Amino acid sequence: MEEVRASSAWVASHSSHVTVDSEGIEKVVESVENSIPKVEWNYEGIHYFDNGPLTVQYLFVLDALNFCFWPDQELNYDDLASGLKAALEKDQSVFNADRLQKYTGPELRELLKWPRPLPLEDERVRLMHEVGFELERSFGGKASNIVESCGKSASKLVATIARHFPGFRDHTVYKGHQVFLYKRAQIFAADVWGAFKGKGYGEFNDVGSITIFADYIVPAVLQQLGVLRYSTTLANIIGANKEIGSGTEEEVELRACSIYAVEKMRDLIVKRTGKQVLSVELDLWLWAYGVSNPSLQHHRTLSIYY
Repeated sequence: MEEVRASSAWVASHSSHVTVDSEGIEKVVESVENSIPKVEWNYEGIHYFDNGPLTVQYLFVLDALNFCFWPDQELNYDDLASGLKAALEKDQSVFNADRLQKYTGPELRELLKWPRPLPLEDERVRLMHEVGFELERSFGGKASNIVESCGKSASKLVATIARHFPGFRDHTVYKGHQVFLYKRAQIFAADVWGAFKGKGYGEFNDVGSITIFADYIVPAVLQQLGVLRYSTTLANIIGANKEIGSGTEEEVELRACSIYAVEKMRDLIVKRTGKQVLSVELDLWLWAYGVSNPSLQHHRTLSIYY
């Protein structure tokens, strides 16, 4: 995860379209430093949980598909999480590695009870196949075996997933420098930690190494809070709901500067209060804030990474 932190900091220091506002960070920290709003994992009650390996399998499939909802205005993450949960409760073999390799687009829609083609449906199906194939080839068909192989290290878990599953390799090149973001690999580690409340499969000795998960919602929240500032051109593009290309300077800056800004918030909270706070806790709070403000305008990028 140090690669994520270091490369995000490099982007923030060379950014052309997004600025991290130090005064904005201080104001936000002043308002929350003594009472970081605690948001429980699964506060919406939409996730499957049985306290065993099937939960880990569910979370891995969920996070393999956790991207790009915005092209369908009625579709969101809750539909994916609750749809997969219902499918698993109906048939506990639905995410077996051999079955994951055979799903078609219409079958995925049927799993989710979604009435029309999903955004990037072909990619979603391809990633299900990839997950099933590699789980079967290298991990005995079980995502829980990936977790167990990592010796209670979230950082090692993220690295293992990125090494074995190309669809989780969320990195890009920005002004000639490689930038690592690893949103879905990190969110899987955080989901396992949150679901199991830091015990059993969710026990990680280094959960503090996880950064925030750079998506659509968090940059929009940080901009509204005054932590991020956009160039006039970028603000106009987002305001007009125009698509921003994946891997463009603007898109990389929105994501990387969000990571850098929240790391700075976290450092300042620790400095001022002496209390340890996790980036994953700050992410949960920011994401919940964003979801509760549906009028918030976010950037629009077609991507399999978030």
